[in-house]
Amino acid sequence: ETLDYFAEQGVGVRVISGDNPQTVAAIAREVGLEVVDGFDARELPDDLDALADVLESHTVFGRVTPEQKKRIVLALQHRGHTVAMTGDGVNDALAIKQADIGIAMESGSAATKAVARIVLLDGKFSRLPGVVAEGRQVIANIERVSMLFLTKTAYATAIAVIFGILLLQFPFLPRQLSVSDALTIGLPAFFLALLPNTRRYIPGFLQRSLAFAVPTGLLIAIALAVYARTADAIGIDQTELRTGSTLILSLVGIWVLIVLSRPIEGVKLLIIGAMLVGLILAFAVPFVANFMEFVNPTLPTALLIIATVLVSIAGIEIVRFVHRRYVARQEAQQSSGFRNRAGRTARSRRAVSGRDSPSEVPTGAADPQR
Repeated sequence: ETLDYFAEQGVGVRVISGDNPQTVAAIAREVGLEVVDGFDARELPDDLDALADVLESHTVFGRVTPEQKKRIVLALQHRGHTVAMTGDGVNDALAIKQADIGIAMESGSAATKAVARIVLLDGKFSRLPGVVAEGRQVIANIERVSMLFLTKTAYATAIAVIFGILLLQFPFLPRQLSVSDALTIGLPAFFLALLPNTRRYIPGFLQRSLAFAVPTGLLIAIALAVYARTADAIGIDQTELRTGSTLILSLVGIWVLIVLSRPIEGVKLLIIGAMLVGLILAFAVPFVANFMEFVNPTLPTALLIIATVLVSIAGIEIVRFVHRRYVARQEAQQSSGFRNRAGRTARSRRAVSGRDSPSEVPTGAADPQR
């Protein structure tokens, strides 16, 4: 099941061992790899490109020396692959140290465990799919949460610049910003970071995050500037203007949270609902409202707030639509390469020696007993 999982994920498996190639091949067949015989490592070339070619056309290797194991990892990395190496013997230490992800067994030698990134305490290779799933959850949730924080950074910077250029009075008190930050970023980000997420990692994390955060932040800053200029023009006092600015920023910030949390269900719905309740309480509880210097908006201010929020939400939806199309193109390119690699990996597992269909993404290497 573990080998099938990695094959579905486009991960190529290469079994390397110091034992007789035929013995290694027999063990590989027992764990589900469909191979006829193993490749004798004494015939491996020294050149990294030539070695990578051999690795793409063969699955099982015997008579592999510790130095050759390291060179196998180097050859795969030379071709641009991410390499994971598992092992338990001291002869695996060089390759495990060189690999992008070195995995050792608890029963292995101290030297091997010392250089490994991961140590399997129960020595079960079947734990690795769970490790992959947890890694994906962390990376995907960090990307989602980072968009919240980067959006805040973008609009905070843009507000300072725009209001400074237009010589407008800053539309918030510091304590009023605390309400918005807590309800739209701080509290929800804590919970969102812990939610399950099975999205595959796709390179370009920072580029994708900025592609959403920067235009959204600029949009929010421009909306607040237009609101503040309009409020000044119609004679709204500063206390009421600040109240409206805080309400606009909080509502638009919660909408950004909604956009980044889709699909909204279960825990996400509770989180968003709790933030809305918190915003209502901040304005409805007299003690809090007095401390934050919130006042009830007049009709012109209320209409201006509603108009600003609606226009901002419409703009955010447009930004998100364009952003999702951009991300979809990236995922399509990644998936296309992944399907090709997965197909080649599956054919490599079914092929017989001498008629292998080369797998171009051999990203794992393991001792046969694993």
